[in-house]
Order: sequence, then structure tokens, then C-alpha cells
Amino acid sequence: MMIREQLKQQNECYKERHELTFDRIRKMKVEETVDKKYRSYFQKVAFFLERVEEVRTQIESGKWDYMSLSEMQRINSELYQDIVGTQYEQSYANPMYAQRVLGEEIGKILSFLYAEMRSAIAYAFENRADYLTILGELFIEVYNCFEEENIPKEQELRQIIYWYASDYCDVFLADRVEEQILPEASFGTEIIMNADLENDKYLYRFGEYITENELGTARHLRSLSDETLQKMADVYTEGFRIGFVNTGKDLSKKSVVNIRYSLGFEKVVRLAIQNFEKMGLKPTIYRAASSVITKKEHIKIGYYGGTANKQYDYDHRSDQALFMDKNYIERKLEVMKNVYEKNKEMAARFAGPALIEVFGELPFSPETNPSAYTYTDSMKELSLSFDNRSSQLVNEYIKGEERSFTIIAYPVPEIGEKYTEIFDEVIKINTLDAKVYEKVQQTLIDALDQGEYVHVVGKGENKTDIKVTLFHLNDPQKETIFENCVADVNIPVGEVFTSPVLEGTNGVLHVSKVYLDGLQYKNLKITFEDGMIKEYSCTNFDTEEEGKKYISDNILFNHPTLPLGEFAIGTNTTAYVVAKKYGIEDKMPILIAEKMGPHFAVGDTCYSWSEDVKVYNPNGKEIVAKDNSISILRKKDIAKAYLQCHTDITIPYEELEEISVVTKQGNKIILLRDGRFVLEGTKVLNEPFDHD
Repeated sequence: MMIREQLKQQNECYKERHELTFDRIRKMKVEETVDKKYRSYFQKVAFFLERVEEVRTQIESGKWDYMSLSEMQRINSELYQDIVGTQYEQSYANPMYAQRVLGEEIGKILSFLYAEMRSAIAYAFENRADYLTILGELFIEVYNCFEEENIPKEQELRQIIYWYASDYCDVFLADRVEEQILPEASFGTEIIMNADLENDKYLYRFGEYITENELGTARHLRSLSDETLQKMADVYTEGFRIGFVNTGKDLSKKSVVNIRYSLGFEKVVRLAIQNFEKMGLKPTIYRAASSVITKKEHIKIGYYGGTANKQYDYDHRSDQALFMDKNYIERKLEVMKNVYEKNKEMAARFAGPALIEVFGELPFSPETNPSAYTYTDSMKELSLSFDNRSSQLVNEYIKGEERSFTIIAYPVPEIGEKYTEIFDEVIKINTLDAKVYEKVQQTLIDALDQGEYVHVVGKGENKTDIKVTLFHLNDPQKETIFENCVADVNIPVGEVFTSPVLEGTNGVLHVSKVYLDGLQYKNLKITFEDGMIKEYSCTNFDTEEEGKKYISDNILFNHPTLPLGEFAIGTNTTAYVVAKKYGIEDKMPILIAEKMGPHFAVGDTCYSWSEDVKVYNPNGKEIVAKDNSISILRKKDIAKAYLQCHTDITIPYEELEEISVVTKQGNKIILLRDGRFVLEGTKVLNEPFDHD
């Protein structure tokens, strides 16, 4: 059944409720039954919801398709204007402003409510009258508490929102799970495959915020030759296929691939869909979640447009703190279990995600908003428990040893006036000759395989001084410690990596500036003791305490500590030189940045959920360093083995004094000195520096 037919049936079921809901919301705009202090808030949100419903009817009737580009742009701007730029400072979506105007506790709750109402934008463009009805009913229920100029108790409002989240898990969360594994539920695919991609109008049909990044990307792709576009699609889809080949997984057992990307790349995505179809794979392309019930912090998982305000996203990242408790977590897990069980055959055929990431936005370092919701210690434990148990649940139906992934990245226009030049350079970086790197990287691995530990030392103001203990090889003729990464799942080519031994891994990791998951860190310093994070700091904020909380929230993800899950040496000096040439070092995505120096990943290993799958380097040696003393706990208690995070932190070549490997005999083999490769057989990697 086509998605349009499904939506029509769902909307019919909600038709009467929907009409009653929006009739009531329209009346709120002129009523004066609530206290003056709150009247403006309810009228403003009612007006917003009415405007969103008008857009939905335009979509449903087909009127939208005949609008001019300028009209679409006007509506897009109108829907998001309340949180863009400095307007956010006086928006009810800003918890600080809402508290100041509406009161400390009630203002905070009403700010949450408005943020949740804003998810209605996406539902309107998907013609989800059922979703809009649910949101509208929540808004009315809260409004009713304020009628007759009543001022409700905080707990009364909390209860209403709690039961909204709990009751509608089996709608929002259930649909979310199905969107990931059922191609027929893919709203994005229909637009990508059927829209006129030569006209900017199609971008506004997604219902995302559209900026010059999305417009500029789409326009640039139109300027590229068919051959170049096909090459971009081929390297992306071939990376996914090779990921199965290199790990000995059977792709023929799979029928679904999840495509995640940033709007503007539809010309490449359309070609990629065609490539995947030749592999027997149909796409699921779902929107990055906007509801508190389905989203994961401020991280966007799915397709997405521009970010209207990153501070807004950051301020609302922990909104679940308003109602989170053990029963709610159990409810979410129950819903997930039921949906996967219902769709277990399709879940088993899910091959994994294929991501196109973007980079080049202005670095964002959030401000602390004391009015935003934050998790208590008990909530942090609940959140970690949910992440752990949901990952186990997913792995039960979509087995880690049978799935794979691929990631590739391209710049957006915000990167600067030389965007088109940088874009062309990145195409070259993403298509470098893997065979050349394979040989050089094997030379590095041959030296590393002799080692007891690797010693990494920073230069100048970089305080890095860390010893990374290496796995012991029982049969060096057949086994190896490091994987020779030659551009399969992680594009571009250019790294050797391992799961280090935690015991004996000690020292300090320091980087002057790094950009991780959309957030900037200044003077990030992490101290390890036996492979576990002991101390950490950064200089983003005025106080050390704020910096520690920033790292705890966004790198440790509220874990008390994390292990060093990966150590790698990046070899893509071409990418490094391009970054230096255009002054975009701090804007490079970790996908490319991790290839531009040694990097250290905190959290799970690269082999999480598939440690028992035999993996071999191109020379035939089996990679045996896949576990550490945390991940091996999976054999006794799986809940203690996985941490559901993996964050790569790279030290740029210019901040390095030395990387050396100390052998079992106590000999020291220097791999890199003063930012240059010195091991015989690897000096070819210095050529891009010489041509800079």
C-alpha cells in the first residue's frame, strides 16, 4: 500500500477528533478566559498551530504544489522565524525567557510544551492529521487547566505531559521504529524519486528549515556533470557493499538500507537509491526526530534541513527530564519490543545505515542556559539503562554480526567563499587510490605489530603524553593488531586502528580545538588511567565546573567514566593539507579529521556487537585485537559490555612531537616525528606537505 493511501486512511480515522481539536484551538486566539499573564502565550501558540494546520490542508489538497517559490520561502521563514537568531531571546521556546515572563516552574513547562508543538511543522508536511490531533489535544488539555483564570499546580501540568508521553509512545515511537525498517513508510523516498530536482521548490516540500546551505548544495550539484554525480553515488554505495565483503557478511540476505543525509544532496541520493536497488536493497529515508518521545538529545538521526537555532536544540536536548521515570522507560522498551516482534522478518533483512554527513557550518559552542531541563543523577542512570537495553533489543532483531554501514562527508556553502573549490577537493579526497594507502599502511602495521605500547607526545603547547598498550599476538605470522582501513565503511581512505588494551594505557590526551558532533571544544584535555577516563576539562566556559559538565553531557554521555575504545593513526595527509590550505581545520568532520593525525575514541570499540566475526586485512592476517576488558564482559553480562557511544578525538599533525612504538625487546621504532612520517616505506605520505 502506498504511503499516501495509508495516510488517507489514518486521517479519516482521526477526522472528527481533528476537526473538533482545531475548532477549539481557533477559538483560543480570541478568548480571554485565562489570566493575562498567560494569555499571550496561549494565543501565540494557538496561532502557530492554526498556521501549521493551514499548511497541512494545502499539502492534502495539492495546492502546495502550485505555489510559487517565493510563497514557499515565505511560509518556511514564517514557521521558523520565532526561534531564528536573536528572535529566540524573546521566544516562549526559550526556557529562560518563558521563566522570566510566565514564572519559574510553569514557564519552564510551557516552554517545553511550545517546543513540542513545534514538531507539528514536520507532521503538517507529511499530512499527518492524526499526529496534529494528538498535539492539539495535549495543548487544549493544558489550556483547560488555566481557564477561569486558574493557575494550576506544577505537578498537575507534569502529570498531563507524563501521560501524553507514555500513552502516545505506541504511536510516535512505534511509527518511528517502523520508519527505520519498512521502505513503504518512507516519506523522503517519494520526494527524492519523483520531484523535479532542477527546481528549488522541491526542497520546501520536506518541511525542514531551508537555508543557503541546502539551496547552495542543490544548486552546486546541478552544476556538476552526470559523470561526477554518478562517481559520488558510486563511492558511497560501493563503500557500503565492500563493508559486507570485507567482513564476510552476506548482503544477499538483506533487502533494506537506511539512507541518512542533509537536504540538498537529492541528486546524489537518487542515483544511490538506484545503485542500492541493483544490490537488492530498498531505502528507508526518515526525518530526524523532533518529538521529545523519539529524539535523542540534540543529535539528528535521519534526514534533516538547516538548523534554525542550535542553541534552541541544545536547550531542549534533555526535555525528557520533565517526566522521565522508570515506568516511562519500561513503557518505551515494551513498545519497541512489540514493534520489532511484529516486524521481525523485515528487521532481520535490515542491512544498516548509509550516511552522507556535511560539514563547514560555523563552529558552535553553546551557552549555558540555567533554565533548561537537565537530568538528575537518577535520570542519568535511567537514560543509560534505556540506551543499553534498547541497543540489546535492536541487536536481538537486527544482529550486529550481520549488518554494516558506510559514511561519507561533503562541505556546505557556509564553509566559505571558496566552497566550490573545497567541494571539488573533497570529491578527490573521497576517491583517493586505496591501493596506494593499503601498501603504506601495511608498513605501519608491520611495525606496530611488534609493539608492547605506542607512545604519543604533543609538541609546543599541546600537552599530550600518553602510552597506549597493545594486544599481545600469539601467532604474528597469521594475526595482526591493527586494521588496514582502505575506504570501505569509513570514507575516505587513510587510517590504521585497533582496540587497545586498557590495562597499562595511561597519560594525557590534549587538543587545542576540536569539533565533535556539531559542538566545539577548546583545549580539551582528558587523563586516562588503565585505559579509563579519570579527569577531563576544557576552556569553553568561564568556570571549570561548566566545562566538565559540558564534556560529561556530550562526550561521556553521562557515564561516570569511559574506556579508550580505539587508537588509530590517520594517514590522509592530502586531506590535512587541503584543510590547512583553506583554513578549515576546525570545520572538518570527524570522519575526515580522524584520518588527519592520531585519534583516540572514547566509548565502545569499533567492533561492538560483532566481535566474534572474523575480520582480515588485505594481506590475509586476522585482526584479533577487537575486545578490551570492558567489551569482553559481554560473555558474562552484556549490560556491562556496551556503552552506546564512540567519540573520536584527533590530534592534528602540527601538534605532534612524536609517535613511536616500543617493542617487546624494548626497542623504539619512530613512526612520526615533528608532524612528519619517518618510518621507511611511509615517507610518501609526506608528499602532500611538500607540495603545499
